[in-house]
Amino acid sequence: MTTITVARKGGQIAIAADRLTTFGDTRLSSAYEANAKIFRVRDTWIGIAGSSAHHHVIEHAFRKVDAPAFGSKVEIFDTMVRLHPLLKEHFFLNPKEEDDDPYESSQYVMLMANAGGIYGVYSYREVFSFDRYWAIGSGRAFALGAMYAAWGRARSGREVASIGAAAGCEFDKNSGGPVVVRTVKAKPTGSST
Repeated sequence: MTTITVARKGGQIAIAADRLTTFGDTRLSSAYEANAKIFRVRDTWIGIAGSSAHHHVIEHAFRKVDAPAFGSKVEIFDTMVRLHPLLKEHFFLNPKEEDDDPYESSQYVMLMANAGGIYGVYSYREVFSFDRYWAIGSGRAFALGAMYAAWGRARSGREVASIGAAAGCEFDKNSGGPVVVRTVKAKPTGSST
């Protein structure tokens, strides 16, 4: 699947991702395909875990969303609610997971990083804002453990996010390097977004 991490430390916000794509038992490394797993929409870096189709679909779908905004949990939620019907109508998303699910699923998990913060978005469009770091994908447990262990000595968001993604690449069979990292300067805590 993947390892994608986000971190905020030392006035810097970072998002990092591995570069391996897998299809069942087949591994497609960065030597064969330039999949960075991170793309930019306006001032926000976005990384997606799950189906390899998500990256292309979501990146194109955001172009159809009227004025996507990612400055807060509320703005992100509103944007994701507007994105969901576009995914169904234009990209043929199958929103079905379980019969007793309370809402239709958007079938993705993503992390976002911008000057205002680090966010996670899950399949029912629920949005979380993280203070320090977070990880998604099959390598997330390794990444979270490594970022937890490194937090006290790390100096920047880039360092924390890179350490987490590298741990995922080292121990998760569905993650592989090289790690790609994107950074932005963090707005001071407490400033309005």
